[in-house]
Amino acid sequence: MFNDFKPVLKILLRFIILYVVMVLGYQFYLNGFKNAGLDSFSTWVMTQVDFVQNLMGYASQMVEGKPQDETAWFFVSGKYVSRMVEGCNAVSVMILFLAFVFAFYEGFKTFIFSALGLVFLHIMNVLRIVGLNIVLVEHPQYSKMAHDYLFPAIIYGSVVLLWLIWIKFYALKNVEDENR
Repeated sequence: MFNDFKPVLKILLRFIILYVVMVLGYQFYLNGFKNAGLDSFSTWVMTQVDFVQNLMGYASQMVEGKPQDETAWFFVSGKYVSRMVEGCNAVSVMILFLAFVFAFYEGFKTFIFSALGLVFLHIMNVLRIVGLNIVLVEHPQYSKMAHDYLFPAIIYGSVVLLWLIWIKFYALKNVEDENR
């Protein structure tokens, strides 16, 4: 009976190990920025958001907060509209994505799909933050709904979409071919 569940348990164990190792690695990275301001990856994301907002005609700039606060602010169209914290950089979502994809490891194509998926998630995250800032400038009455529901649905929906593509077209492709 246990042999029937062996493939599923192997995938689950791989997912858990990969997820824990990547989360610990990311936490080790973040520990290097304690009381030193926003981490460099979050700052890089913020710089890109700032660039896109300016490109779209929303005069924008980053304003660093106090180092111990580990945050920075978006000053958009003449007002402070939001702040960037480490959780806004989508790294935790990317870790979840990678753990799932590598749990269904399929050789070299796993690395290609993961790299392209990370680029896609990064772009979606930058656009998500831009969208949120525009909502905060143009329609501040919808800020809570946009921040708590709409924009998280965009980033998590992007992850689910990538997972479905990975499973349908890559991870289970060999299984489908064997059953024919």
